[in-house]
Amino acid sequence: MTPAIPALSVIVPAHNPEPGRLRQTLEALRAQTADPATWECIVVDNASTRFPQLGEWASSVPENLRIVPEPSLGLTSARIAGFQAARGAIAVLVDDDNVLAPDYLAQVAAIFDAHPRVGAIGGKVLPQFEAPPPPWAGEFLPLLALRDLGGQVMVSTGLHHDGNPPNLYPAFAPLGAGMSLRRAAFQAWLDARAGKVPVLSDRRGAELTSAGDNDIIFCAMRAGWEVGYFPQLVLTHLIPAARLEAGYLARLNRGIQKSWMQVLMLHDGCPWPPMTRTGAELRKLKAWFMYGAWKSTPARIRWQGACGHYEGRVAPDSGGRG
Repeated sequence: MTPAIPALSVIVPAHNPEPGRLRQTLEALRAQTADPATWECIVVDNASTRFPQLGEWASSVPENLRIVPEPSLGLTSARIAGFQAARGAIAVLVDDDNVLAPDYLAQVAAIFDAHPRVGAIGGKVLPQFEAPPPPWAGEFLPLLALRDLGGQVMVSTGLHHDGNPPNLYPAFAPLGAGMSLRRAAFQAWLDARAGKVPVLSDRRGAELTSAGDNDIIFCAMRAGWEVGYFPQLVLTHLIPAARLEAGYLARLNRGIQKSWMQVLMLHDGCPWPPMTRTGAELRKLKAWFMYGAWKSTPARIRWQGACGHYEGRVAPDSGGRG
């Protein structure tokens, strides 16, 4: 008998995952209230040099799990491999440190049934800290893919159905953690990137850039889909203590701001003009003094974000002053 095609495909990209956190991720998937026959779990082993032996975790691994290898390092490559392996009409992106609420997949299916014009959705991403955040870190916690926008559903207005560049990016657009997409929406992204040299830098090993989530949303909106925030979707993001260190947050802020400028420029949505490399270096020097980067840890992290902003606006192969 031919196995039934699942309605949902859960895609878990993993590069050298921390065994304890990955185990919690898989345990939460195993505990989903949705019938296992209606969904599949695809773990993408993304060029790992160490990967947990999932066979030793029989009590934790979902019965519908399969592992797909992807030797090309990078989150974009891992997601492409996951999308291409997916059989479901809906894809759910889950990081290897995300713990879904038990009804997450059931809620995803119900939301898409109720909102036929919505192509990408997300919800609340709540933290579970390994160690308490330092007092100065509050303003930087959103950098860690955390979000709670309250209890109201928010859906984009559909202003971008004319095929023009969607210059207005909704502030409530889904984050990568828990982002769920219709097949047509993620296919729009695959088609846009097919056969092209990557122009955006996403997570790749120790790199902390993160333009991929935004690029997926832009492509879905360009294809005519609405996107939405649905508070009934809840997941917990496991935050190790190392991600609250000042150095990590500084690098993260720089990488995020750089890649955000890059994705805005790619989609003709950047309100600031391109810069030359020399111009960006001069602006970074000026920002050092404007932010008083030597005065405090938060000031230095803010300055790193400004550096990323200017670096992201540098036009390819640019030089000279500007």
